[in-house]
Amino acid sequence: MNWFRQTFHRMGSPPYFYRGARKWITGLYIVGLALLVVGTIWGIGFTPADRLQGDSFRIIYFHVPTAHLSQLIYIAVAVAGFVFLVWRMKMADVFMVSAIWLGAWLTAFALFSGIVWGIPTWGTGWVWDARTTSVLVQLFLFIGLIALRGAIPNSQRAALAVSVLAIVGVLNIPIIKYSVDWFTTLHQPASIQIGEPIAIDLAMLWPLLINSLGLYAVAAGVILSHMRIHVLRRERDSEWVAKSLLTK
Repeated sequence: MNWFRQTFHRMGSPPYFYRGARKWITGLYIVGLALLVVGTIWGIGFTPADRLQGDSFRIIYFHVPTAHLSQLIYIAVAVAGFVFLVWRMKMADVFMVSAIWLGAWLTAFALFSGIVWGIPTWGTGWVWDARTTSVLVQLFLFIGLIALRGAIPNSQRAALAVSVLAIVGVLNIPIIKYSVDWFTTLHQPASIQIGEPIAIDLAMLWPLLINSLGLYAVAAGVILSHMRIHVLRRERDSEWVAKSLLTK
């Protein structure tokens, strides 16, 4: 427990984070890109065609990882918002600033790839069903967080406002998750559910999992990189920043 507390407090220190994150970023990029290459080649070139959808199903290797990761990023932003509200931790605010842009882009790509997938599968690129509409709401929430952050000049007040909106907006995540179970939708239900048989062939599942892990690693590297940049901007007048830049 003491180890957790020490690590928690250290990660709240900009100098500690700035020096410690550097060694992680390169590794995350290398591992993530390697996994994405393997998963994409495997999924596009070597998995069998789907019995009903044919080759159009292969967009799953891009659509599903981005859709899942966009939701995880929103949850992480909400958790960071809670941490900031309770402990006023600077790094929680830095994380929110760095993650919301990536979350918005991933959500937009998930919607776009869903449209591309839906045209040959449903015969239409968009329907106002519960799943697609709730994901669109998530995109609007990300855009709202970005706009709210930019509209308030005082960084402390901006962080407070973003934290509150992120926490309230997290109520949309269960709607996205369970919309296919609660409502009648065109969107297919989850292929992997706890306590249920896996509804996707393992030959298709493995490259999907590899691509998901690869995207998670790359996204983590991107967020850490942006966090280091924001730390330098916020702490540019601090003595430790000058020392860090001189030692490079």
